Amino acid sequence: MARILVVDDEPNVRKMLRALLTSHGFELDEAADGEAALARVREEPPDFVLADVRMPKMDGITLSREIAALDLPTTVIVMSAYGTVETAIEAMRAGAYDYIMKPFRTDEVLLTLRKAEEREQLRRENRELRRRVSSQAVEPPIEFSGLLARSAAMQRVFKTVAKLADVKTTVLLSGESGTGKELVARALHERSLRAARPFVAVNCGAIPETLLESELFGYRRGAFTGADRDKRGLIEEADQGTLFLDEVAEIPASLQVKLLRVLQEETIRPLGDTADRKVDVRFLAATGRDLAEDVAAGRFREDLYYRLNVLAVELPPLRARKEDVLILAEHFLDRECANLGKRRIDLAPDARRALLDYPWPGNVRELENAIERAVVLAEGERIGASDLPGRILAGRDPIRAFLASGELSVKKTERFVEETLIRRALEETGGNRTAAARLLEISHRALLYKMKEYGIR
Repeated sequence: MARILVVDDEPNVRKMLRALLTSHGFELDEAADGEAALARVREEPPDFVLADVRMPKMDGITLSREIAALDLPTTVIVMSAYGTVETAIEAMRAGAYDYIMKPFRTDEVLLTLRKAEEREQLRRENRELRRRVSSQAVEPPIEFSGLLARSAAMQRVFKTVAKLADVKTTVLLSGESGTGKELVARALHERSLRAARPFVAVNCGAIPETLLESELFGYRRGAFTGADRDKRGLIEEADQGTLFLDEVAEIPASLQVKLLRVLQEETIRPLGDTADRKVDVRFLAATGRDLAEDVAAGRFREDLYYRLNVLAVELPPLRARKEDVLILAEHFLDRECANLGKRRIDLAPDARRALLDYPWPGNVRELENAIERAVVLAEGERIGASDLPGRILAGRDPIRAFLASGELSVKKTERFVEETLIRRALEETGGNRTAAARLLEISHRALLYKMKEYGIR
């Protein structure tokens, strides 16, 4: 049974709350001012404090601040008939969990308390988890077919890849540039029954449209001017193995229908040939674009999209898995020192802080390049922040750093700025989504949708 301390200088309010809360199974205590409430909290900390903002001797915001300083497992909820958004934010900064406007509805009070109970339960579980982890040796990062990570997001990717490796079904890998889509594709191949067969990767955006068909399907001698010999296409090269189509969204419309036929019929016809050839290829595709949006805009065939997107794996950006940044940095540091024949050097604390503060718009590829540059430039036994690229040193302002990265995509920039502002608002309000939505000037429903979209918990 949760214990609640109601703090209000109005006896009628205390009486009403006592009747309401005891009838719903809460154990209640009362105080008429902030000083008396603080003494009760010190003597026997309750689970929750429900405190008015305006009270004699000590107001509710000061009481919230004093209780927060005691570092007790007590959740404070403030109430006021004179509330504004600014007052709510001030209360959150002082340590309050939530804010209720007077006059309040009984269901609003109960809902706020139930939410606070759920939050406290999660906090208890997290404390227990941290206690168990701290009592054990620090676990090394997971190594998965050449990929390193400790984050839960990437471990979910690893589990998915392990499940999908042995099936022939097409997999569509999505994620921002530099997140490691080709590495995951190679992991899918290497952990499959086709591992001893060829893995053929082709960047569909790097081959001119006029050459892409002959590269994929091959040709026979005399098929066109300059075709003085037979040439096997990349699809045929991958027979019995895996073909990885990177940047698959860049395949021109004229080739999309031919690729669809290969996926459906498992046959190819090289340019200039009169007969089909049977092939056994596992197709993997990757894109940094929203293929569903391309389908809606008529840029990509819907039937091909569904053929490619039978199973989907989305790779999280590096900024969404900050616990992997230093793990990867140390890995790249070891590798580059070995490649350059240098004695192993360390990352100084200021360099580590800068790496963690930077938003990594270029993801793992950008981190790899930054460490390679730092190893070359470092003169002592440590890499300092000054050895890192200037854009990383500006990373304490993630939006400015993102703009300085050279990214020109309006869509990517809008998404990054929106995600950053949402995270800032949630930090500013101590995780209170209602107050964060007010700061962002969007509805609570819209905020929940955006949090789910960006993977913010």
